[in-house]
Amino acid sequence: MDYVNGPGRNHLFVPGPVNIPEQVLRAMNRNNEDYRSPAVPALTKTLLEDVKKIFKTTSGTPFLFPTTGTGAWESALTNTLSPGDRTVSFLIGQFSLLWIDQQKRLNFDVDVVESDWGQGANLEVLASKIAEDRSHTIKAICIVHNETATGVTNNLATVRKILDHYQHPALFLVDGVSSICALDFRMDEWGVDVALTGSQKALSLPTGLGIVCASPKALEASKTAKSVRVFFDWSDYLKFYKLGTYWPYTPSIQLLYGLRAALDLLFEEGLDNVIARHARLGKATRLAVEAWGLKNCTQKEEWFSDTVTAVVVPPHIESSEIVKRAWKRYNLSLGLGLNKVAGKVFRIGHLGNLNELQLLGCLAGVEMVLKDIGYPVKFGSGVAAASAFLQNSTPLIPSRI
Repeated sequence: MDYVNGPGRNHLFVPGPVNIPEQVLRAMNRNNEDYRSPAVPALTKTLLEDVKKIFKTTSGTPFLFPTTGTGAWESALTNTLSPGDRTVSFLIGQFSLLWIDQQKRLNFDVDVVESDWGQGANLEVLASKIAEDRSHTIKAICIVHNETATGVTNNLATVRKILDHYQHPALFLVDGVSSICALDFRMDEWGVDVALTGSQKALSLPTGLGIVCASPKALEASKTAKSVRVFFDWSDYLKFYKLGTYWPYTPSIQLLYGLRAALDLLFEEGLDNVIARHARLGKATRLAVEAWGLKNCTQKEEWFSDTVTAVVVPPHIESSEIVKRAWKRYNLSLGLGLNKVAGKVFRIGHLGNLNELQLLGCLAGVEMVLKDIGYPVKFGSGVAAASAFLQNSTPLIPSRI
């Protein structure tokens, strides 16, 4: 039994970990297997082929690490860079801050471009730095595609245009933890050299898989990169790929079967339809926030995220009280404000295996919590705004047409 059990289902609306579909839970409900038997390599082969589709790459090489997004970060950095290498990285929120901290602790020379929390990466500064770097001292651009702490999505296509305009050879490393499988992501088209995601976000799996995809250019860089790596070493994986056994150490059998089921669900819906669904849910949430008379932490529409919305509360309200009240009274899980925006925002996650009516239930719950803590919300205002939009924009379910 749950330690803090409540009636009904927990309404999970943090921006990860997210709801796990019943099909995935059933797929993972199995005993351990010998990963050296023919079955697991056969399964792994199909997973590696299909994982490339979520990155939209035909030339990339994927790696499935039994880790979190933090481990995937480390894999991306240590396989492509050497200690002392200069990176340009953008500080726009808590998770970009953590990646920058990791880069520093791995002894890279990190050139930090900082923006106010709620703004996107300052790509004008990037353009200036790239233009000035005629000797190509910058070895990598590291950017978080979707900053989960503030609900900000960055424009990756523009980063690629800047690098191409100045014919700069820097590697392009992207954290897609809360974007891949939910937001438009085009690894090959945008010339991304290393992209990574985590299983607990839009893939709708438990935490435990860090999925990394490397371009041919990144693989070539890994041959000369001098950073120490052991657990995350791509070369160990590549040796076993050639042998056809795929695993240099024991994988999580259950997560592999879960990943198979999760990918099947995504492909059945259609990846473009999945992205469109997230766009609807994101827009509906923002309309609700506006109807409540509250503000989005994200300062410009061009940066709005379709996987998470950070809602700014009035100065006299402590946002953590909203999160606590939602969980204690309504079994609704919302995201806390982190670091610089702690106490100032609460976050509504709208990613993964989620539909329109689930979101409306969350928005109704938020309205009750806002009324509980004394905010003068009009009951039904946000739900009505979101409902009107969703009723006019939600298509028939593809498998039921």
